[in-house]
Amino acid sequence: MPDLLLELFSEEIPARMQAQAADALKKLVTDALVERGLLYEGAKAFVTPRRLALAVHGLPGRQADQKEEKKGPRVGAPEQAVAGFLKAAGLSSLDQATIQSDPKKGDFYVAVVEKPGRATTEVVAEIVPDIIRRFPWPKSMRWGTGTLRWVRPLHSIVATFGAEGDEPEVVHFSVDGIAASNVTRGHRFMAPEPFTVKRLDDWMAKLEAAKVVADRDRRKEIILNDAKDLALAAGLDLVEDEGLLDEVCGLVEWPVVLMGSFEARFLDIPDEVIRATIRANQKCFVLKDPKSGRLANRFILISNLVASDGGKAIVAGNERVIRARLSDAKFFWDTDRLNGLASRMPKFQSITFHEKLGSQAERIERIVRLAKELAPKVGAPVALAEEAALVAKADLLTEVVGEFPELQGLMGRYYAQGENLPPEVAAACEEHYKPQGPNDRVPTAPVSVAVALADKIDTLVGFWAIDEKPTGSKDPYALRRAALGVIRIVLENGVRLGLNNCFRRSAFDVWCDIGNARISDLAKTIREFSKFVTEDGSVVIQGSALAEAGLILTQDQLNELLGGQASDLLAFFADRLKIYLRDRGARHDLVDAVFALEGQDDLLLVVRRVEALAAFLATEDGRNLLAGYRRAVNILRIEEKKDGRAFAGPTVAALLKEPAEEHLAAAIDDVKARVSKAVAAEDFAAAMTALSDLRQPVDAFFDAVTVNDADPALRENRLKLLDEIRAATRGIADFDRIEG
Repeated sequence: MPDLLLELFSEEIPARMQAQAADALKKLVTDALVERGLLYEGAKAFVTPRRLALAVHGLPGRQADQKEEKKGPRVGAPEQAVAGFLKAAGLSSLDQATIQSDPKKGDFYVAVVEKPGRATTEVVAEIVPDIIRRFPWPKSMRWGTGTLRWVRPLHSIVATFGAEGDEPEVVHFSVDGIAASNVTRGHRFMAPEPFTVKRLDDWMAKLEAAKVVADRDRRKEIILNDAKDLALAAGLDLVEDEGLLDEVCGLVEWPVVLMGSFEARFLDIPDEVIRATIRANQKCFVLKDPKSGRLANRFILISNLVASDGGKAIVAGNERVIRARLSDAKFFWDTDRLNGLASRMPKFQSITFHEKLGSQAERIERIVRLAKELAPKVGAPVALAEEAALVAKADLLTEVVGEFPELQGLMGRYYAQGENLPPEVAAACEEHYKPQGPNDRVPTAPVSVAVALADKIDTLVGFWAIDEKPTGSKDPYALRRAALGVIRIVLENGVRLGLNNCFRRSAFDVWCDIGNARISDLAKTIREFSKFVTEDGSVVIQGSALAEAGLILTQDQLNELLGGQASDLLAFFADRLKIYLRDRGARHDLVDAVFALEGQDDLLLVVRRVEALAAFLATEDGRNLLAGYRRAVNILRIEEKKDGRAFAGPTVAALLKEPAEEHLAAAIDDVKARVSKAVAAEDFAAAMTALSDLRQPVDAFFDAVTVNDADPALRENRLKLLDEIRAATRGIADFDRIEG
């Protein structure tokens, strides 16, 4: 079957756009072909800096003929309706239509329209110009006097179609004066002359001869293998960088790997700064000395041509630029170390974190207070947590981080080590940003954990306070990532943390800083006199005449100040936790069932409950009890709706007439007590074992007892007994939310 070859030849396409453009071309063309009935066997897109191409294999030579029936008006319909039908069907008279009968609607006209298939070349000539004109480049431009918008000026179009062994034909069309042909060009400098191509294999072979490697993956393979070989020959190891490899692959059509060097004096700079400097400015790879484990004063560059001097001039030019850039980096590094991290803190007072959330200095103060409160819960010394939280953001004002923002945190660790700050403080400067993604590691050092949690919780609570929550796919402040970070830190470190109270404390601080209208002057006064939030959520004023007067904000008053922010944020965490656990094979409905219980804000205990519940429901007792529970609840709901009232336990013992209901009532009382005791001891496996003992009494009850007894008192008591089944399970989870 014939193959289609399409190539769009232009000026250099930005490397960051190439992969996405290749995918878009493949999807747009193949979707358009299939939509028109032209099915294909396979398709592959190609992209280089100067060309975007697509090969579609196994296309038919033409579309299949189509026959379509068009139903018209009934026989005897008004002339206007008949005329419209004839025009739509392409008929000249009703003689060309047939009459069909319908038992209900009577006789009506039907036109059989035969539509002959078109040649594939005609279809391609129709769809490709439209795709080119509306191609989804992130940025595009116009040039000359034309109207076409393309990422860079488009020079030529190759479009051929034909079967293997035959001479392919050119698909004739034009776009903005650029006519499709079978002529393309090779490398800009080494083979600039035009040449003709036939189909994919001929195109790739001739491009290779013209110093162009069309396959992106093959260019990457050449770069990586040659770079490793060159490093090995020098006794060094290549520091692999997938992102940089993708980028340089998009900068060259004929990759040539060369090695350069820089002065050893620059090795005094941290390795990460050297790597960032060389990577950002010259798109070069760095090399590591396997003996020392540190970077060597060599680098790998990728040229786009075979130079007559073996690349000496190219290497020398890159060395000059890298030398200048490393000189700047060394100046920044040396300058930053002249003054300590603490000396930079006053500058944060004039830097806005967010227009509605105050300055960076205010935010740092909040993080410090929260880190001090969290420190005992994660096993960190309070003094070290306070010191680390105070200086953790200081490196944001350094010259190196100003030049390379991606080094924030890491440079803080280097500067803290240089000032001989405690190792825990230095580590927290780097690790408090972590984890920054699902594959990033989680901090485990207690001081780092305290500061990381404080940083992320303050961010979440702050943006919740100003109603800047994630919506749909929009999350400009990465709040979902922050919540997932808190979840991972808590679970992977086994941290016991009551999030609800933690959110309330943090929200109180935020609202005091931003002067939210919901916070009264009294609330600000409370913090000025050192607030203390008790475990039940009360705020007690200390150290002032107000405290002597015994002024206390009760839970209700605190709720009035905080509104529903903490509970709303906790619901957001429940959604994030479901996603986190789902990726690990857990059921999202079980997370819902546990979170539905009041006071479930300890993530570690939530997960333990979910795991125990999942294990229980996987057993026969668990499945049967769930079925019995649903039967009980369904009966209860129907009767409550019928009577317009709720039937809530406990039952009246004197009205328990049948042995099965007496046995069930006794079993419920026993299970409730055992579940409560097990949950208090955080032994959820034992709680599930106790719950499993309800299975047999529930089954026996439904086998032997009629719930809707003729006696209203017995009926009401038995309905209350069904509610007691629900109450017994609520010690573990809300079984109403369990699916399946």
